[in-house]
Amino acid sequence: MTPTAADTATRTTWLAACLLDDLEPEWGEVALHGRRQIALVRLRDDEVYAVDHLDPHTGAPVMARGIVGSRGERPTIASPLHKEVYDLGTGECFTDAALALRTYRTRIVGGMIEVELDG
Repeated sequence: MTPTAADTATRTTWLAACLLDDLEPEWGEVALHGRRQIALVRLRDDEVYAVDHLDPHTGAPVMARGIVGSRGERPTIASPLHKEVYDLGTGECFTDAALALRTYRTRIVGGMIEVELDG
């Protein structure tokens, strides 16, 4: 049986990761959900992004230690290993079109950062 949109929606969960105040602006931290490692990045305007902690190029768990910046209006993170630059919102790699960083939606509820996870 093929899952419907309603079935898929019920499998989406929100992970309470940490308080917004626990993150320093322009710096990453890692949230763990089972074996999944998610890098959280808080910007100066308190917008929070979540991406896979694993570097798409090497597979090393290092993205939370990446260099936060921007390309125009698009917030970015650069891998600390080989300096590939990724869009924090879309995961697009600006320096190598063959690479992409998985992104997750975030929200802040009562000061708590929550990350949307599938299944």
